[in-house]
Amino acid sequence: MSWIPTILLGCLLLGSWVFCVLTVIAAVRYRRVHPPSLLTCEPVSILKPLHGLDEGLEDNLRTFFSQDYPDFEILFAAREASDPALAVVERLRLDYPDVPVRVFVTGEPPYPNAKVYSLQRMLAEAAHDLLVMSDSDIRVTQSMLRTVAAEFQDPNLGVATCPYRAVPGGSLWSVLEAIGMNTEFWGGAITARMVEGGVKFAVGPTIAARRAVVQAVGGWERLSQYLAEDFVLGQFAAAAGYGVILSSYVIEHRIGTQEMRANFAHRLRWNRSTRRSRPAGYVGQIFTNPLPIALGLLVLHPEAWPAAVVTCVLRAAAAFTISEGVLHDPLCRTWWPLILWQDLLSCVFWVAGFFGNTIIWRNRQYRLLSDGRFELIGYPTTDAPRR
Repeated sequence: MSWIPTILLGCLLLGSWVFCVLTVIAAVRYRRVHPPSLLTCEPVSILKPLHGLDEGLEDNLRTFFSQDYPDFEILFAAREASDPALAVVERLRLDYPDVPVRVFVTGEPPYPNAKVYSLQRMLAEAAHDLLVMSDSDIRVTQSMLRTVAAEFQDPNLGVATCPYRAVPGGSLWSVLEAIGMNTEFWGGAITARMVEGGVKFAVGPTIAARRAVVQAVGGWERLSQYLAEDFVLGQFAAAAGYGVILSSYVIEHRIGTQEMRANFAHRLRWNRSTRRSRPAGYVGQIFTNPLPIALGLLVLHPEAWPAAVVTCVLRAAAAFTISEGVLHDPLCRTWWPLILWQDLLSCVFWVAGFFGNTIIWRNRQYRLLSDGRFELIGYPTTDAPRR
C-alpha cells in the first residue's frame, strides 16, 4: 500500500499542471476583451462603506473624488458619527466642492452583515441607476468610471467585478497574502471564467451593478444573510439571466500592514467562508497550489526531481501571466523567493478551512451555516458594541 501516496500525489500534480496551462490560456483570453468606446456618460452613484482609518485612507478616497467623469455622486456610510473616517471625508469635500457628497450614520445594523446594511441605506438614497460599490481600501485611476460606464452600455449587463491588484503593507505576512491574491486567487477566478463559459460570481472590493438587478435578486435584505454577499450577488444575478462579467478595469486593493495573528485570522475567515459559498470550487483549489504537491512527491521520491522542475516552470508561467499580464503588478518580479512559502501557507489554510464553522470579524464572533449564511453568536472580548 506504500504506492498509494505516490499515485495520489502524481495525480494531483498532473491536475495542477493542467490547471497552470489553463490559467495561462484563460489570462490571454481575458486580455483580449476591451470595453467599447464610451458614447454617453451615464450618471453614477458610488457607494462607500467606512469603518475606521485604513492605511492610506485619504489617498484611497481621493482617487474617487478626482474621477475624469462628468456626472457622479459619492455616498459614504459609517456605523458611528465618531468614526474617524468621516473626518477624512469632510476634508476631501472641501478639496472637491463640485463633487456631490452625502454622508450617513447607520447605527448598529439589524442583521450580522454591517457592510450590507450600509449599502442598503446608501442604495435607498442613491440618485442614479448605475451603482459602483467600493470598499475604503481601494485606489483607482481617473479613468475608472469611464471604463465601467462603457462596459455598462451593454443593456444585458447586470453586474461587473473589477479585478484587483493586491498592494501589501510593510509586513511579511501582507506581502505573502498579496502574492497569493495576485497569482493563486485571480488565477483561479480567471480560469473559472473560461472553463464555466462566463462569470457566475462577483468579488467584493469593487462591484458595479444596476439598481434593478440588486432589487431583482432579492435586494440587500436577502443578500444580508450571507457573509460572502458579493459572491452571491453575482451568483444570483447570473442564475436570473443577467450578464455578469469581470471588468477590464483593474483596481488597487491596499491590504495594509497586518501582523501574523491578524493575517492568519483573516486567511482562516476567508477559507471558511469560501468553502460554504462554493463547496465544489473550494475542493478544486487543491490544484492551485502545485508547489507543495511537488515537494511532497520529492520527499517520497527524490528521483522525481524532473517533475518538480516542470512544476516550478508551470507555476512561474501561470503566476507571471496573471500578476504581470493581467493585474500589472509592478512587484511581481521581486517576490519569486517567497512564492514557495506563500503556497505552503495557502495550502495549510486551505486544509484548515475544512474544519470549524466560526469566524471572528471586526471584534464579533459569527457562526457560518452550511449554505453560506451566517449569524452573530457573541463578542470575543468584553467590549460591547456602542449604540
